[in-house]
Amino acid sequence: MRRREFIAAMGAASMGWPIGVHAELPDRTRRIGALLTGVDTQLSDAFIGELANLGWVEGRNIHLEKRLHGGDSERMRAYAAELVNLSPDVILATSPVEAKVLRQETGVIPIVFAAGVDPVSQGVADSLAHPGGNITGCSTFEFSLGGKWVQTLKEIAPDIRRIGMIFNPQTAPYIESIVHSVQAAAAPLRLEISARPVQDANELERAVASWAQEPGSAVIFPPDIFLSANVKAIVALAAQYRLPAIYSVPAYARFGGLLAYGPDFFDNYRRAAHLVDRILRGEKASDLPIEQPVRFVLTINLKTARQLGLDVSPALLARADEVIE
Repeated sequence: MRRREFIAAMGAASMGWPIGVHAELPDRTRRIGALLTGVDTQLSDAFIGELANLGWVEGRNIHLEKRLHGGDSERMRAYAAELVNLSPDVILATSPVEAKVLRQETGVIPIVFAAGVDPVSQGVADSLAHPGGNITGCSTFEFSLGGKWVQTLKEIAPDIRRIGMIFNPQTAPYIESIVHSVQAAAAPLRLEISARPVQDANELERAVASWAQEPGSAVIFPPDIFLSANVKAIVALAAQYRLPAIYSVPAYARFGGLLAYGPDFFDNYRRAAHLVDRILRGEKASDLPIEQPVRFVLTINLKTARQLGLDVSPALLARADEVIE
């Protein structure tokens, strides 16, 4: 058995399904596939809950086939092939990265991504208004976010002089545009920006350790499914090396991250459920515009701030949507 087939088989076995066997479903039951990073299961719960609000209930008229790839590219490809082989009516993907992998397997099955960064430049949509093809979804990034990350870091740690950015180019192909937005915001503040690509956990730690050797350093962790899959290790590294850091996913502050500013991902997954609902009721993915983020959340972890010796100003606290004590 080839490695790809082995991974797919083990994935099916681990989820409790017979390998290579399609589950028999009642005639009116619709099958939904899901290819997800799998870091925060509450996000997929929000998707399932919103589907139920729309009348689609697991075990009654839908059946969800979920695969969690954990940021592993090979596992992602194997699970994509496995899901397509199940012939679902629609597939939910975490991001355009998964959507592109799925599209290599099918140009027919509709695909909805829940958290997309610049999907047009990634080649999964012709335009936001008219995506074309079999992919649509919800965007999460506005380029003004780069400025918000820089300004918020400078506000909580006024003495910083340089900011590092870590990313995996394989899972963040859009990173150049994000780096440019951060550089534009940093220039008036005379902050040095250093972008560092990493491929694995060892390179990740070396990057963090190298910045920690220079006083006045901080780190931005941009949207990247590799980083999402390693968020707990990343938060631990930032704490170990005492680096102020800001994250693009609000939930990361709940894992101990200092600051997080980004879209409300729960809202994104609920809106993705509405797109899936429309597809299940007969609309085409190519005709459904890609939705833009509507709500952004600032989360501050006061416990982490105290451990780093940082004072959080009343003004910054007043702007926070969530403060973790």
